[in-house]
Amino acid sequence: MDLRFGDSKPTDEERAAVDALLGPPESSWEGADRSDADLRWARGGREARDRRDQLLPALHALNDRVGWISEGALDYVCRRLTVPPAEAYGVATFYAMFSVRPRPATVLHVCADLACTAAGAPALCADIESRLGPESGVHVERSPCLGLCERAPATLTVRAGVASARLGAPPLGEFEDEAVQADRGSGGAAPGVGNGEGRRGRNTLHTTAVCAPATPATAVAAATTPESAPAEPTPEAAVPQAGTPTLTLLHRIGTVDPASLDDYRAHGGYTALRRAFALGPAGVIREVTDSGLLGRGGAAFPTGRKWQATAAQPDHPHYLVCNADESEPGTFKDRVLMEGDPYALVEAMTIAGYATGAHKGYLYLRGEYPRALARLTHAITQARTRGLLGDDVLGQGYAFDIEIRRGAGAYICGEETALFNSIEGYRGEPRSKPPFPVEKGLFGKPTVENNVETLVNVLPILTLGAPAYAAIGTGTSTGPKLFCVSGSVARPGVYELPFGATLGELLTLAGVREGLRAVLLGGAAGGFVRPDELDIPLTFEGTREAGTTLGSGVVMAFDDTVPLPRLLLRIAEFFRDESCGQCVPCRVGTVRQEEALHRIVDRTGADAAVDITLLREVGRAMRDASICGLGQTAWNAVESAIDRLGAYE
Repeated sequence: MDLRFGDSKPTDEERAAVDALLGPPESSWEGADRSDADLRWARGGREARDRRDQLLPALHALNDRVGWISEGALDYVCRRLTVPPAEAYGVATFYAMFSVRPRPATVLHVCADLACTAAGAPALCADIESRLGPESGVHVERSPCLGLCERAPATLTVRAGVASARLGAPPLGEFEDEAVQADRGSGGAAPGVGNGEGRRGRNTLHTTAVCAPATPATAVAAATTPESAPAEPTPEAAVPQAGTPTLTLLHRIGTVDPASLDDYRAHGGYTALRRAFALGPAGVIREVTDSGLLGRGGAAFPTGRKWQATAAQPDHPHYLVCNADESEPGTFKDRVLMEGDPYALVEAMTIAGYATGAHKGYLYLRGEYPRALARLTHAITQARTRGLLGDDVLGQGYAFDIEIRRGAGAYICGEETALFNSIEGYRGEPRSKPPFPVEKGLFGKPTVENNVETLVNVLPILTLGAPAYAAIGTGTSTGPKLFCVSGSVARPGVYELPFGATLGELLTLAGVREGLRAVLLGGAAGGFVRPDELDIPLTFEGTREAGTTLGSGVVMAFDDTVPLPRLLLRIAEFFRDESCGQCVPCRVGTVRQEEALHRIVDRTGADAAVDITLLREVGRAMRDASICGLGQTAWNAVESAIDRLGAYE
């Protein structure tokens, strides 16, 4: 038996939002007015089932237009895509940015994660809530990390269905040529988004406003009076090294206009793609393999091996997926790259697609990154217009295009197979392996998945050559690495250093403050180190030998003013909230971990001993038996705080 929504009907506004994405329904089976012909036969069902992957974009369309997803609207989406209502409800309730209960059109997200908590987010949120009562028309929501850690505390206002320009970030029109603006006005397909996000002229009516660092006054003003939203800082503001000529990955940020394809090409853009065509697919994979490039998302898997395994699969088509859903608390490097150098990612994805035999690339982007969405949309459109994407890239007879898919607030979708499920229109739950994605990934086809930083590293590999790239860093951790430094430092931001630099050298660059108590490496899934351990080399093998992890490059410094037990409790709350619930060890273990930390957060010494013993048992069970990395790492930070920092002594 399946869930039913009774007699609920969509409003005209909800119907228009869905139809703008999917086109008008062809028959009453899909939601059109009933006709005699429809009583004789059913039509369009197979085509609708083939569009199951449009479920997440359809939910975005409703959320953008109305601010929440009603039963009638969800039922209409189910009819249009022939998705069982129970499954659609499961997807709609999976993501933090959606609501299936009525709420105001304006939602103010207040970041409650680690960097923002250390910067006073709890008091900020309480003050905002006291100022914005029910009559304000603003719904205040405590949010996981917004990826603005260098400007903590942070807020994000999302206002449904009010204007076509985005507040707090440059309007999309500033990044579009006249043809694209005309296309928007006529309800044409979304530039750079393809049929995954529909017709922009009708669907993307919502606005966003970022306040960071936020005060109660600025956050409330941005949520209630759109014209008062502060201008968001330029991307180079997040790069303290901006303008340094020796940078490899960040050298264009602050120097090149992110909206200008000509400026990008004048500063070395598309040199790497031309060399890729000269080398051929096998030559590109050989260069990437010889460079020693390891994945920068945390797993550190050899990129060349992944590409080779995908390219060798006889099953077609092959797919490329860029994982731009960086949701690890403390991580914001991919956001800075996408906002400050979007064409670099477009070029790198084209090279990866060429090398692995993929003709379609999906860019899965965090829903909390409105400016990155605007800039990548424009960059993809310009690349397509200029023959750098499409049926004949650079006249080489190779067809490749990119489609943006927006996430909606789910940390678990950073796991590659959960991301595939999300794109396909299912709950973002990890799959069991094997089969591995290189054999059966997105839509059951061979798929290569890399994050933004990994892909952007391919450009210097091809322009410098594999030997020169491999000479940077150490023998087993080659190339440059981006580090997201936040917390108790004078100059937070994204730093680029060669592998092998020490933690102390990085913190010296960032200006660590007096009274350093601890440093968290790798984010919530990482581990703490003490102030006397700053000589740890920042390499995959160096951090592993030190009993911690490099992860995605998070470095969060905490001084003695930060209450460590409360911080650990926030980490436990994060993992409990973000667990997809698919496997018992993680679903139950994250709850038990939070419960134990609640009991001991105000107690120390012998009184906490029993709960610490329980924490160790639960942590071991999660690490050994969870399906994916979320459950396997949910205990790491708490364990390191107990063992290395004596958090409850």
